[in-house]
Amino acid sequence: MFHRKEKLRKELDENLIRVLTDCKNQWLNQKRIIEGSIEPSEEVLSQLRLAEAKYLFLLKEARYKNSVFPAKK
Repeated sequence: MFHRKEKLRKELDENLIRVLTDCKNQWLNQKRIIEGSIEPSEEVLSQLRLAEAKYLFLLKEARYKNSVFPAKK
């Protein structure tokens, strides 16, 4: 029973890391595009802020989860 919970927790952690890296890459790509553009529209800037907010939220969630469930050594 405990092995099942541990396996499920590991799968959720891996999923969180995958989503976190995807959001980070999306945010950095949008940031790079905007830095190269002359006059970005408000919609593009708001999409950049949204991508950054998603990434920061997931980063805080990962840090919180690590502090609640520290990795076994």
